[in-house]
Amino acid sequence: MSPSFWKAGHAPTLFAAFLYFDLSFMVWYVLGPMAVQIATDLQLTTQQRSMMVATPILAGAVLRLILGFVADRLSPKTAGIIGQVVVILALLIAWQFGVHSYEQSLLLGLFLGFAGASFAVALPLASQWYPPQHQGKALGIAGAGNSGTVFAALFAPALAKAFGWTNVFGFALIPLVLTLAVFVLCARNAPERPAPKKLADYARALGDRDSWWFMFFYSVTFGGFLGLASTLPGYFHDQYGLDPVTAGYYTAACVFGGSLMRPLGGALADRIGGIRALLGMYTVAAICIAAVGFHLPSAMAALALFVVAMLSLGAGNGSVFQLVPQRFRKEIGVMTGLIGMAGGIGGFALTAGLGAVKQAHRRLPARPLAVRRPGYPRLVRPAERQASLAHHLGLGCRYRSAGLKWHRAAPDSLRNHQAGAVIRHFIG
Repeated sequence: MSPSFWKAGHAPTLFAAFLYFDLSFMVWYVLGPMAVQIATDLQLTTQQRSMMVATPILAGAVLRLILGFVADRLSPKTAGIIGQVVVILALLIAWQFGVHSYEQSLLLGLFLGFAGASFAVALPLASQWYPPQHQGKALGIAGAGNSGTVFAALFAPALAKAFGWTNVFGFALIPLVLTLAVFVLCARNAPERPAPKKLADYARALGDRDSWWFMFFYSVTFGGFLGLASTLPGYFHDQYGLDPVTAGYYTAACVFGGSLMRPLGGALADRIGGIRALLGMYTVAAICIAAVGFHLPSAMAALALFVVAMLSLGAGNGSVFQLVPQRFRKEIGVMTGLIGMAGGIGGFALTAGLGAVKQAHRRLPARPLAVRRPGYPRLVRPAERQASLAHHLGLGCRYRSAGLKWHRAAPDSLRNHQAGAVIRHFIG
């Protein structure tokens, strides 16, 4: 960082915005790493588990718009204090009285949305202190607070295993209260704040085509980052049989990479331009996520690709907000709320959508198939069909929670047959 950057703004406010954003994201995301444990205790279906995790994301998306309006009308600091107090009270009630049903978990998620809405507070609070040439770095540093998801992924599953997941809400109160104190003492509103915006200003901003492009860009970068961060604990548990604690560690590695790259993405956009940076990040992320879709046999291989994808999405987050102040300098509060809302909706759509697809896949009926073999025709289910065919092909199969493992055990008479001929022999 150049000396001119630190002289241009207010470092204590930048630090307070980062810390506030960081801890807010930690509690906003806290249900994700514990989703497997909570779902087990509450006996939730896969789709219910996904909706529980996705509810804070959707609530945060909507509340970002509202809190952004409050930040414009009052001040970013005042809006931040209000949001933090609401989250603290919600966690206190959940800790003291517990969460005993799916509906109660959704209600808690609604209040945790105020933590996600911190985005509409932290970024304007930091941005309004810095000139255009330092916007990428300032917003990158403040926005790096999404690294709070790393702490949730690292510690929440282990604490839940040791003390029970309800008590994790109590542990989260300690850093939240300390952060609120630091925020009150250190954060200052910029002396030259834009004039408060009216609801008509939001409508006017939506009438600008560029605003929709920024919302789309961020729904892909931040929505992808948040959606993957929320679903990866369940993915690693379901796909590779990892326990919740280990799945949390894997997720933390992915999230850490994405969070680390946000300020670097902003700095890179300052150097080469935000559009060019975004194009490169989208390309890398798309390639990695497409590769994971080939059902890699190793959890480590999937982890490596997810880390690279999250690095790209994190850098893309910083690149988007390097562009926003240049196009909407005076409407930064309005646009932060709108774009943040779009990012949250993207994360909700990805999280809820993946859960719905998986639930639907599990509900697909197993269609019987008549398998004609010499001596006794009978009906077998798809799983039996695979095992029977594998046996006669000589591949052998043994079932594990992560899928089917195959080993060679074929009689020579069948090993030399063409696969199509053998299949036709057994299914007629």
